[in-house]
Amino acid sequence: MKNTFDIVLLLALPASGKSEVRRFLANIEPERLKKDFHIGQNMQLDDFPYVHLMRRIDDELAKIGEKRLFFKAGTEPFLNPNDWGTLVNLLNEDYHDLMNRNRVSCKSAAELLFMRMDRAAQIADIEPRLARLPEEARVKLAAALEKEAKALLEEKESAYADSYEGKTLVIEAARGGPDGSSMPLKAPFGYQYSLAQFCPEILEKAVILYIWVTPEESRRKNTARTDPNDPGSIINHGVPMSVMLNDYGCDDMKYLEEHSEIKDTITVHAHGKTYHLPIGSFDNRVDRTTFLRGDPKEWDAQKVKDITESIKGATDKIFANYSKK
Repeated sequence: MKNTFDIVLLLALPASGKSEVRRFLANIEPERLKKDFHIGQNMQLDDFPYVHLMRRIDDELAKIGEKRLFFKAGTEPFLNPNDWGTLVNLLNEDYHDLMNRNRVSCKSAAELLFMRMDRAAQIADIEPRLARLPEEARVKLAAALEKEAKALLEEKESAYADSYEGKTLVIEAARGGPDGSSMPLKAPFGYQYSLAQFCPEILEKAVILYIWVTPEESRRKNTARTDPNDPGSIINHGVPMSVMLNDYGCDDMKYLEEHSEIKDTITVHAHGKTYHLPIGSFDNRVDRTTFLRGDPKEWDAQKVKDITESIKGATDKIFANYSKK
């Protein structure tokens, strides 16, 4: 029986500790990582870089007098919330490229990014936007975004491996809904919607490691971690407060777990099938992960022991159901 997970969906509200947990796992010896946590050598996918580039696109369009395409303003939520689906479709394509080691030769990484964003959005029922820009505006936009788009493409392709045997892909994302919402959250908000947008190849292999925090704690940590000089950083970026309240004012994971067809799983109806994704939760409602931002050599031993036991308990619970799949 396989003793490591193929795909871990690392899910939580913003600033809940996802990146910190990833950093913790990255500092564990490979054999112990497999033995204690059922996680092989890590590969990573994350939808935040796409959110950041969507905001960068809007900012550059505003500079040349064009309308924003993705967000109401620089600190506001999506104009079309179906873009939560756009992000998942981009991750689906990244997964396909990773598994097939697809390399792209292109004159412009920015133009490739624009094409990918339009294609992913169409699957989420949004008409093409970037392709319909005036040519002059599109050329200026591509020039402004080329460096960042090229870096993203190079980072993606650098992760391709000769073999994926024994490796675990960690896909990180955050979803939620407006503050004060009743359950279930209405599409396209929440995990119920976004999980169903993942491709069958991911859903067939995925498990969920959920980091549980309250929306209030998420907002507190989001403010604390924000570095305005590093907006594209995975670990230091800040989510605007209007977005925290409108898009992450609550989340539906615990609701979905309580109403799943099979205990300790999340039921996902997608692609004409029903999937039951094993889930385990790491309780971070009282902050236990911020210290992991520091130098690993200075990590408090008791805190490390506490987190180790908690995450191991969650992954053991997941594995008990994963082995039945």
